[in-house]
Amino acid sequence: MCLRPPRLLACLSWLSLATATNLYATHYNGNVYTLSLDRSDNDTYSLTLASSLETCGSMPSWLTFDSESRTLYCSDETGDASVNGSLTALTADHDGTLTDTATVVAPGGGVNSVIYTGDDGDQYLAIAHYSGSTVSTFPLPLRSATQALQVFRYNLSEPGVNPQQDAPHPHQVFLDPTGSFVLAPDLGADLVRVYAIDKSTGQLDSHCPDITYPAGSGPRHGVFWTTEHSVLTSQLNTRQQDSLVLYIVNELDGHLKAFTVTYASDGCLEFEEIQSFVPYPDNQLPQGATPSEIRQGGSSLYVSIRSDHGFSPNDSMANLDHFSNGTVGFHELTSAYGTVPRTFVINKAGDLIAIGDQSSSNVAIVTRDPQTGKLGEAVASLQVGEPGEVGTATGLSSVIWDE
Repeated sequence: MCLRPPRLLACLSWLSLATATNLYATHYNGNVYTLSLDRSDNDTYSLTLASSLETCGSMPSWLTFDSESRTLYCSDETGDASVNGSLTALTADHDGTLTDTATVVAPGGGVNSVIYTGDDGDQYLAIAHYSGSTVSTFPLPLRSATQALQVFRYNLSEPGVNPQQDAPHPHQVFLDPTGSFVLAPDLGADLVRVYAIDKSTGQLDSHCPDITYPAGSGPRHGVFWTTEHSVLTSQLNTRQQDSLVLYIVNELDGHLKAFTVTYASDGCLEFEEIQSFVPYPDNQLPQGATPSEIRQGGSSLYVSIRSDHGFSPNDSMANLDHFSNGTVGFHELTSAYGTVPRTFVINKAGDLIAIGDQSSSNVAIVTRDPQTGKLGEAVASLQVGEPGEVGTATGLSSVIWDE
């Protein structure tokens, strides 16, 4: 107890060394959860459930956080090409308390979103709708009367070679480093859609060429990597030049593809493939295993691998080395500390990674060495909601840091 002044000072000193961070997670059971990660002065961790809120339709699938306005945008995967879903805005207090502020109708099947900006700081949200075969945009902030700014609906002239390719299935939307383009890997159509952003209106322009893939590839998620290097211009002078590479992981054929990227004079992007390989030992995934999420952290790339049982019964994380020519190589596998790691996020300090394991429905907090990129042990793990069934839209769907 902290009763006398000396003990009070000691207690306050201990409290000052203990820190807490919030995370938010969605579950296909219709709830958004606030998780509290407590870190003590001796680097031990405790992950607990702080609160839950039934919101974001019947199938909350993805959270995008605007830290400046402290607004979470939650996509609802309910629906298909003929049935609407929803988009919900939630205010997140600093203590992690969530409050609904607006819910609007959106195309069905929302699975991923990204915030982008226009002129004068105007903000917009782009959403990938998997089962809805759609990419949509919304002006922000979201109000109860807000309507979609654009809805791009896609069709296939004939089904693809895999059962999952019965229709176009946009799976992600993400920005290029300049914030001038939105890219959307389409698992069903075997391409990556490329949209130029009209900064004056916030609208997306689809005139730029897409990246086409071989039939049956199933591109799922991607990330850009910018590398700065020195270029000798004379015996006395050097200048800095950036090189840009795009990495995309394919769910269906299991490959990672790398493309050099240049900004063309016609206002579009040009892509040249420089690598294609399977990010797994011996360049071969186990039967039924698929890549899911890809993210950069420092000088490493990470790919979550679902249903490989690499650390039985748990699945795996693939750590990849990045080389100066833009290619990557397999480095090692580490445990995902759960099954079907649908997504993962690295904190800003770079020393922790939160893995959202869908079927085991747990969030695992894993250490990361910011210098080497090596992933370590799980220092905390919490089951959130009921477990899901592999291969179905059940269980934990996303996790994000409050940063």
